[in-house]
Amino acid sequence: MRGVITVRRNVKEHWYVKYEEADFPLIQKGWVLPADRWKDFDPFILMAEDWFKKGAFSDHPHRGFQTLTYVIDGRLEHSDNAGGHGILEPGDIQYMNAGWTARHAEEGVEDDIAHTLQLWINSPAELKNSETFYQNVLSEDAPVVEVEGGSAKVFAGEVHGKIGPLNAVVPMTVTEVSLEEGASYIHELPAGHNAFLYVLRGEMAFGEDPVTLKRHGVATLTYEGGAEGKSELEIKAKSRRSKVLVYSGKPIQEDIVPYGPFVMNSMDEIKQAFQDFHAGKFKAPK
Repeated sequence: MRGVITVRRNVKEHWYVKYEEADFPLIQKGWVLPADRWKDFDPFILMAEDWFKKGAFSDHPHRGFQTLTYVIDGRLEHSDNAGGHGILEPGDIQYMNAGWTARHAEEGVEDDIAHTLQLWINSPAELKNSETFYQNVLSEDAPVVEVEGGSAKVFAGEVHGKIGPLNAVVPMTVTEVSLEEGASYIHELPAGHNAFLYVLRGEMAFGEDPVTLKRHGVATLTYEGGAEGKSELEIKAKSRRSKVLVYSGKPIQEDIVPYGPFVMNSMDEIKQAFQDFHAGKFKAPK
């Protein structure tokens, strides 16, 4: 049964990603969500769009947050110290709860150029010391909401009665919406979630007061903190084969210190994370 609709969503802010060339084996990088605005994006910290080859993101540590990586093109191989391993292809998602002592590697496969979106998601203070775990969600394993002229693939959370297989440690939704030109779709989100979207392909209009965005367009959505029930976002495709990713998450409302590969609640905790890493407390990827 659908919840009571209490909020209609519109675009709050929007922009286009700016890209910079990088030193090989990185190739190009852009910030979908810039890291210095985490208070606005809570529980999301940042999102990076990267093009890279093998060797760009070899063995490195994390603590205190979660990563969610969507593969746009190429193949991505992941390995971590919790025993997680997998090779993902376009449209697949990988999730890792870094917890207390994560070390992992994310690599292009063979001679592929991997093109990915990686989202960093904050973990509440009581979960920053949790166990590391990893999950693959293949594109074909995500349930689909069929609509006229398109579909919505649910990776995480509940959308129109479909429940995504991703087991995140914080409440969130992740949905890939694909529409043909002229098609429209009403997307469902928890009313109390902060939310944003990123246009992967084509051109789409969003909200009751429509804002049109093309490929590489980003928008944050209006919301009412603490609201109950469901909210709706109207999406209309203005070109063929349009596709957008829509993310939402329940705000944690805690101050954080993102510093290098760690996200903690104080600078003392950041220093402790570096000390623990250099003391060998982070086991190597298996």
